[in-house]
Amino acid sequence: MKGAQYYSDAGETSRQAVNAYVRSASGIDGVIDFDKALQDLSAPTSLLPAYDSGDHLHPNDAGYQVMGGLINLNSLN
Repeated sequence: MKGAQYYSDAGETSRQAVNAYVRSASGIDGVIDFDKALQDLSAPTSLLPAYDSGDHLHPNDAGYQVMGGLINLNSLN
């Protein structure tokens, strides 16, 4: 999200809090962590440039390909 037009430190703090809650919530069947899969490890608040559509928020086709590959369709039965 960092680099997006409306990025702010306060917004990033909120985003991280929501992600932490979702990752640790009980009573859910599972989580696919797209944030971790697409983040730039050298700048964890940013999309990896190879997956950035250019707006620093939405993935490009390669990013969506990675996201799709993380979904175990058998788990959706």
